[in-house]
Amino acid sequence: MSIQTITHVEYHCADAARTAAELQRGFGFLRDTDQPAWQPGVRSVHLHQGSIRLRLNSSEHTDHPVARYVERHGEGVAVLALGCTDPQAALERAERHGAVVLDRDGALIAGFGDTALRFVPLEDAPARSGGELLDALDHAAICVPAGQLADAVRFCEAALGFHRIFGEYIAVGEQGMDSSVVQSASGDVTFTLIEPDTSRRAGQIDTFLADHDGAGVQHLALRTDDIATAVRTARSHGVEFLATPGTYYDGLAERLGGTAIPVQTLRELDVLVDQDHGGQLFQIFARSTHPRRTFFLELIERQGAGTFGTANITALYEAVERQRATAGASV
Repeated sequence: MSIQTITHVEYHCADAARTAAELQRGFGFLRDTDQPAWQPGVRSVHLHQGSIRLRLNSSEHTDHPVARYVERHGEGVAVLALGCTDPQAALERAERHGAVVLDRDGALIAGFGDTALRFVPLEDAPARSGGELLDALDHAAICVPAGQLADAVRFCEAALGFHRIFGEYIAVGEQGMDSSVVQSASGDVTFTLIEPDTSRRAGQIDTFLADHDGAGVQHLALRTDDIATAVRTARSHGVEFLATPGTYYDGLAERLGGTAIPVQTLRELDVLVDQDHGGQLFQIFARSTHPRRTFFLELIERQGAGTFGTANITALYEAVERQRATAGASV
């Protein structure tokens, strides 16, 4: 029943055609040759790039589940489809360990708030293709309410067969959050689980949970083998990324013992860098374009690093806080 990969992401939005056009223009996604059959009141557009598969859904009917999701949460990830060697066995295991089955025939279980998990055959997993801007889905970052992080980790371990590979408490000024990273045995499915520390001043995780109305996916990280080219290309097509203070790069090469991408290039592009025992990783976070500012995309390049740079988690938190402050000042 082993979970091997994320075969696709089901994303609910207000206008699937418009969202698809934005992803095609900004990030180089391509429309699938075979699009789903049109259904009255429901529009679906399927996109791909590398091994990433996105299924965008919108509905004109206010009583449709897609429209209800968007009304409650805004646009966001409604389903993560998990490719398994035996989907039925995966469903049975999850149910034995307390998972709520939402659709038995569709092998769909409740996951994190209204973000569900679907078990699908491994043969549905797309093959990677070369020569594209983005390669694969690196990880999904998921926010859960305060006090639910430990339960979320236990759910992933027991119901999904994942294991915890990393954890850290982050404090930024008067705010704080706790995080754990869980991963499939294959290493190809990674969830970063985050909860706010409510004993400290409310911050971005609290805001996400309030504006999203509960747990959900804060961002998807898309892997590339050339982050400098990916960022330059996306920017030239109108994508805006979160800025990084120049002081972040002062002494960076000395602190890390050198960087695989020149520091000047990182500074120019606002790309973050950190490392673990395996090597370095480079990250940048796109500015959220949604009215609720609850979902965004990350670009990440790994050069040997298998986990997450601790300094980058703090840098992301600070960058999103600056975006929130700027947005608040402009209202």
